[in-house]
Amino acid sequence: MLTGRALAALLLAAALTAAAPPPATASVTAAATASVTLEATYTTGLENGWALVERYRDTSTGFQAETYPPDGRGDHTGQSRRLFGDVARPHSSRFLLYHAPGWQSGARATPVLLVHGANQTADLAWANPNARGAYGCGQSSCPTTGLMQHLDAAGYKVFAIGFPHVTGDGHYWAEQIGDAVKRVKARTGAAQVDVIGWSKGAFNARMYVSSLRQSWGTAYAGDVRKLILVGGPNKGFDWGYRHGWTHDFAIFPECGGSLNAPAPHSAMICYGLWRNHPELSYEGNAYPGSDDMLYRWDGVYPLPATEQDWYTTYYGGTGFYTQGNGIQWAIDRGSLVQPLINAGTPAAVAVYQLCGNAADMALMHNEHTGPSDGAVFVASCAAADGIANRAASATLGLNHLKLGWASNAKSQIATWLG
Repeated sequence: MLTGRALAALLLAAALTAAAPPPATASVTAAATASVTLEATYTTGLENGWALVERYRDTSTGFQAETYPPDGRGDHTGQSRRLFGDVARPHSSRFLLYHAPGWQSGARATPVLLVHGANQTADLAWANPNARGAYGCGQSSCPTTGLMQHLDAAGYKVFAIGFPHVTGDGHYWAEQIGDAVKRVKARTGAAQVDVIGWSKGAFNARMYVSSLRQSWGTAYAGDVRKLILVGGPNKGFDWGYRHGWTHDFAIFPECGGSLNAPAPHSAMICYGLWRNHPELSYEGNAYPGSDDMLYRWDGVYPLPATEQDWYTTYYGGTGFYTQGNGIQWAIDRGSLVQPLINAGTPAAVAVYQLCGNAADMALMHNEHTGPSDGAVFVASCAAADGIANRAASATLGLNHLKLGWASNAKSQIATWLG
């Protein structure tokens, strides 16, 4: 899922530091399962209703340190920072596994793994939509409980993953989703797990079951029963480029911007001067998982002319007040949309798609050039391309940020879980 204030460039942060020693509430262990090592266990002082949180490290040499925005806008804060050993920029090999209160006692046979999206944490996405206060959940007033509590009360064994880089490389996230599924199976004795992914988390969860991986990655292990994709950009998005300069102003610091999202331009004029920030754009390296989901929709929905700097915002070049390489350059650099479609989902995995069609996220520049949830076109979210076993699809009158916690969304998800 995308954050509230940090949503302006969708799903939609300098070198990473090694983990510091965990706080006194954590017990450190060297126990390991396969290539995943348990580093710390937290059972006290947890916020938002979690019963247990574990920190793991995937020891594969494929995990390399990722770049963060140098001004700290992508750093961890609060509980997630504490759980990562009081490290604001954890190494990409580390991840958190949250346990809901009923993770041992839930009567439902198949456990559930929740996978959050970009600029999110397991707390904000699933346990407390009010974790960042007003407007952080898609509306002015936010609830203090979420899907975790809803499913936990219904007897599900609920777990959630937390990622180190909040806009991290999709291959890393997919690998760690596989790690988490294996750990949930080991903790519960279940043969399979139901996975619910939101936004970027949906895209990367689909990568796992489709075995879309790098040479060092792990193939899908046949351990997912149902895959529920919530607000997933199944056929990508072009939101940032489509509404270019409005995103630039929210991101470039000289213009008052502070959003943790990639700008479509590497340079723009602000207060009469050219400001150069390739590190805060799709052309930098601080948002490694963002171009994974880029896809061109200009052939379907016309671009908003008043939100483009001549033709250069979308197609690249130097305009009257911006400069950038354009969306096709970013797609060629690393979009995984078509490779994911080509990889296909296994027929044994029942796939469900939950979409929204209310473009009314508070304080946000919503996607308005076609039916959308304010961030992802309905046509992308509901696209069946590459899905072998599409069990069901539903579109609700909700925006992108409400899809994970609104009562009708929670009810629909529970119905699909069965």
